[in-house]
Amino acid sequence: MFKKFTNACVALVNKYLPDAFLFAIILTIITFVAGIFMTGQTPIAMVNHWGKGVWSLLAFSMQMVLVLVLGSAMAKAPVIKRILVKIASMAKNPAQAILITGFVSTFACLLNWGFGLVVGALLAREMARAVKGLDYRLLIATAYSGFLIWHGGFSGSIPLTLAGGSPDALKAQTAGAITAAIPTSQTIFSSFNIAIIVILLIGIPLVCYAMIPSKENTVTVDPKLLVDAEVKTYVIKTPAEKLENSKILWILTIGLATAFIVYTFATKGFNLDLNLVNLIFLTLGLLFHGNIRRYIDAIEDSAKSSAGIILQFPFYAGIMGMMTGANAATAVSLASVISNAFVSISTATTFPLFSFLSAGIVNFFVPSGGGQWAVQAPIMMPAGQALGVTPNVTAMSIAWGDAWTNMIQPFWALPALGIAGLSARDIMGYCIITLLLGGVVICGVFLAFPLMGLI
Repeated sequence: MFKKFTNACVALVNKYLPDAFLFAIILTIITFVAGIFMTGQTPIAMVNHWGKGVWSLLAFSMQMVLVLVLGSAMAKAPVIKRILVKIASMAKNPAQAILITGFVSTFACLLNWGFGLVVGALLAREMARAVKGLDYRLLIATAYSGFLIWHGGFSGSIPLTLAGGSPDALKAQTAGAITAAIPTSQTIFSSFNIAIIVILLIGIPLVCYAMIPSKENTVTVDPKLLVDAEVKTYVIKTPAEKLENSKILWILTIGLATAFIVYTFATKGFNLDLNLVNLIFLTLGLLFHGNIRRYIDAIEDSAKSSAGIILQFPFYAGIMGMMTGANAATAVSLASVISNAFVSISTATTFPLFSFLSAGIVNFFVPSGGGQWAVQAPIMMPAGQALGVTPNVTAMSIAWGDAWTNMIQPFWALPALGIAGLSARDIMGYCIITLLLGGVVICGVFLAFPLMGLI
């Protein structure tokens, strides 16, 4: 019965889900029309919001391109490939491959979301090479499903913002609802958050295992298509070639980057932001490739798969601009309409649940943790305070809603899809099942814990 439902979801997505770029265009049209009718703004106003927003994610877009390119280049180093091959060799059949990939990718995303996205996809490629009869679509979907856990983990942008923000900044972000920093002991390490993490850390691999299709429905990939570029043999004759292969320049570059990484950890603790993750990827990539010339070639080869991010992210930035763009007369935005609709039907007991669901809807149109917080914090945080809900609970319900619908939002899947060489429709049918699992678990915790007086 479960596999029939899974197969139906896969067939439905394959038939009706357009290419990820067209998905972004359709969301753009929906947001444009909804903004006119739900906020009373003119078409010109919505066009203006779109135009102002379309280039607002340029820095973030470059960060995501680097996540993909630097992570892939690092993985092409012989030592990293040997590690991935070693892990993949532990799987003797498709079931073991899915379970191992699911657990490793979920745990890696718990540690850091950028690291987890890349590691999960790269391990999945090695699994596809090593294990015969493995459904490649499900394998990549399994690797991506680990991303569901990220915002409750150590790199969650909302809990880290609460822990590290100044009182004035937090007060401004939350319309006065928070006036002091909230430590991670009340967010990431709270009892309700740990409950969600433990259940998903176990549940995601098991649900992906349960989705393994029958042999007649299995779609494999020819391992020959997953072969990386051949290792080049370098002839060093000219002065330029000697510079490119210079051990001195290689050591100096690694030393500079390593010094900054160590200094950052020593002065700011082990809070990894995206820039630091990328610098670590770059440094390790240089180190493991052994010289600058080999690393340059690895970067050039890896950059070919970044086209989807470059094309689509400006459109998502435009969508965010229309979602947050407010009516000049009433100060009402489309995001505030959605958030306030859930607030109006909430009680102290149900508010965490409805905050989570509203964040899940908003995340379709604002697929960014920082963007989600900027849009919803000024609305949901004061509302929760008025109902007697503690700020840490409201904030984490927004964080989990932001992570939840990523399972059926191609925005974050693009790096993994670029590494895998697949399209969104190849994996989203399976990700619907992960979405349902996450919804049941997170809704259950946010409803049960208030009823039991635990939050």
